[in-house]
Amino acid sequence: MDLTTTYMGLKLRNPLVVGACPLSRDAAKVKELEDAGAAAVVMFSLFEEEIRHESLELDHYLNYGTNSFSEALDYFPEHESYAVGPGKYLEQIRKLKDSVDIPVIASLNGTTMGGWVEYGQQVEQAGADAIELNVYRLSTECGVSGSEIEQLHIDILTEVKKHVKVPVAMKLSPFFSSVAHMATQLSGAGADALVLFNRFYQPDIDLDKLEVFPNVLLSTPQALRLPLRWIAILHGQVKADLAASGGIHSHQDVLKMLLAGAQVATMASALLQRGAGHVRGVLAGMEAWLTEHEYESVAQMRGSMSHRSYANPGAFERANYIKALATFGT
Repeated sequence: MDLTTTYMGLKLRNPLVVGACPLSRDAAKVKELEDAGAAAVVMFSLFEEEIRHESLELDHYLNYGTNSFSEALDYFPEHESYAVGPGKYLEQIRKLKDSVDIPVIASLNGTTMGGWVEYGQQVEQAGADAIELNVYRLSTECGVSGSEIEQLHIDILTEVKKHVKVPVAMKLSPFFSSVAHMATQLSGAGADALVLFNRFYQPDIDLDKLEVFPNVLLSTPQALRLPLRWIAILHGQVKADLAASGGIHSHQDVLKMLLAGAQVATMASALLQRGAGHVRGVLAGMEAWLTEHEYESVAQMRGSMSHRSYANPGAFERANYIKALATFGT
């Protein structure tokens, strides 16, 4: 059975990719995932805010009291060990490249255009095989229009593509007024892949402490419906590869995404819950299903149930909403 696929020009042994999550912080765990059959790994995100915060904090302590005591100016030696930057992240890329043979995809989450470009260049130089731009842009300003937010995404992609040679994927939010238009714009601007979708972690309120706090919830299989729909709609309409993200827990979930038109499916929550061995079960289940349905390869099935290929394209549109309501509870 031929499970091979290509993603952003990278040849992968199968479509199952480890999504961005804490597992990539440990080279030994990534090696376990590779041995179990994972085809590539997307690293945890490098956040520009963290780097800027560390830089400001260090600057505060290095310069504290220098206006009062001239000796303080020479208290700390000028040494590269005090340089603040994405050093640990870059070192982890190098460790992973030394430990595994599968592609390592860096994930960037920037706040400034200069940051996106600078860190994009640095992760490329460290050996990343590709870059995933994880744009988390929450606009709380009533005067900022949707078109401005869309243009920001295009500008980030365009600028990063100018300065790096490795493939670049854009991880999209599902909250655009027109997802199809945004996807087309990004594909036209040179995105090598579109990852559908980014999961924005939402705040919660602690009723006892009366504090707002982050509450990380792992995805459930029900979450796959949203990327499934849009991958099916976009397949064949954009040049960029399509990667499924969110709600992928089983071999059935991966197969559904491939039938809709995805090149790869990224898995994170299920691996955090079940460990690297889960990869073997997913791949075995895929092979069994493909054999049972007389497919010889993943490529043969891809997109066969996409919007443009399925006999009833309305199943992906509004008409299916009415049918779903009519059949509920029957």
